[in-house]
Amino acid sequence: MNRQKLLIYSSGGLILLLLTGAVIGGFLRLINEVRYSLEYFLPYWLVGPVLFLAGCLLLALIIQVGWPWFQSFLNKISNQSINSKSQTLIPKNRHQAAKQSLKSIDRLLERLQDNVATEGLRQDRDRVEKELARGDLVVVIFGTGSSGKTSLIRAILNEVVGRVGAQMGSTKSSQIYRLRLKRLDRGLKLIDTPGILEAGKDGYSREKEARLRASSADLMVVVVDSDLRSAELEVIKSLTNLGKRLLIVLNKCDLRGEEEERRLLALLRRHCKGLVDSEDVIPCCASPQSVPIPGEQPWQPPAEINKLLRRLAKVLHDDGEELLADNILLQCRNLGDKGKKLLNSQRKQVARKCVDRYSWISSGVVVATPLPGADLLVTAAVNAQMVIEVARIYGVQLTKDRAQELTVSVGRTLAGLGIIKGGVSLIGSALSINLPSLLVGKAIQGIAAAWLTRIAGASFITYFQQDQDWGDGGIQEVVQHHYDLNKRDSSLQKFMELAVRRVIVPLRKNQQRQLPPRPGLREGEGASDHEHLKP
Repeated sequence: MNRQKLLIYSSGGLILLLLTGAVIGGFLRLINEVRYSLEYFLPYWLVGPVLFLAGCLLLALIIQVGWPWFQSFLNKISNQSINSKSQTLIPKNRHQAAKQSLKSIDRLLERLQDNVATEGLRQDRDRVEKELARGDLVVVIFGTGSSGKTSLIRAILNEVVGRVGAQMGSTKSSQIYRLRLKRLDRGLKLIDTPGILEAGKDGYSREKEARLRASSADLMVVVVDSDLRSAELEVIKSLTNLGKRLLIVLNKCDLRGEEEERRLLALLRRHCKGLVDSEDVIPCCASPQSVPIPGEQPWQPPAEINKLLRRLAKVLHDDGEELLADNILLQCRNLGDKGKKLLNSQRKQVARKCVDRYSWISSGVVVATPLPGADLLVTAAVNAQMVIEVARIYGVQLTKDRAQELTVSVGRTLAGLGIIKGGVSLIGSALSINLPSLLVGKAIQGIAAAWLTRIAGASFITYFQQDQDWGDGGIQEVVQHHYDLNKRDSSLQKFMELAVRRVIVPLRKNQQRQLPPRPGLREGEGASDHEHLKP
């Protein structure tokens, strides 16, 4: 097979080489014929320049006509490839969607640079992948303290699995049990959770553990022993908002009559309408009260959980794989959100360093440019390049025209809000230096340029963080927000201390090199000029 491919590729390359040579040879013969024809009408020394100009005109015509067609051809091919990829990437079921979500997390991990955060996220990703390929469906038994959760599991397993009594919170921590149902390929993992809505610090910690278990369940069985309290209903709403499938089990039916049972079931179905299907609200009696018999041992009636078992088996048989995939998709979404937060934090740090670098580049341009107005043009070009680099950090490819548009928009906003004029005044009032008046003006302008560039850069970071959107308040609100942050005393003081080292000290050294020493000063002596910040 490899030899056949090599032969085919070699033959194709040879044919392409022959065709290219034939085209080039024909083109050279055509040029020679044109040159010989021109020699009959033009002087010999003029033939070369005429051919050169004709070639340039022909090349310009080809570029003018062919380039747009070539671009449209490339766009057509790219659109076709994108459409074909999108068609192939459409998952056929939730299981495939879960696998694609894991692949997207892999791509996200490749872009993270923090090894500690990446390792933690990778471990969570591997755990989710194992759950996707695992053999068990996870069913979490959830409810208030002593509602009968442990008794229900004991009845299902047909053996005692925990202490069962009237005291609240008899299950102190989560307990896990395994069993298999007939005609179900996967095993079943039952998790008994601590009770919720209990008082005290210990009750809160147990409820936190129960909610954590619930968030990773494929199927939830919520056990109640009466009508829902408002707090219980809020918990059920929060679980269904996470996309969890719930079964509501009304336990301890032996303590009430048939009429009371029907009334409570109707209330539960009405309260859970839109959250849980009516078929998923099921009565049961996990541990019936014993019946005393005179002169004999009390008779213990068997548990009445057949309706629950039939419904549980039907749900797991029909929707078990989808429930598993839904749970994995939910966990993938949570991991993706966590990874995006880490990536955004990483991007923000890199973007801030980029903005800081370009701030001092803008300052140097303003200080070093002797021509009035020229510094504005150069600064605008520097800021446009800064926008391109910040966009690249956030995975966006900007054209120069688009970068210039964004730069002009932010510049106009800075001017319209009075930030440029106010910024120069603010920098001038915060800085007091002993330099010639010309250098003082340049120093203030340079520091103000760095400060304004920092505000503009922070605004661009917000813009790209929000997927190239200025938000509901528009560009004015974003720019004003970052202006307010940067003019705070702590931020401004820190910036001015850095500006003294970056701008004032180099200006002073440059002045000392250019000016001759004053008469009467011994070698090593100098003026005691010290820049300082106004309090």
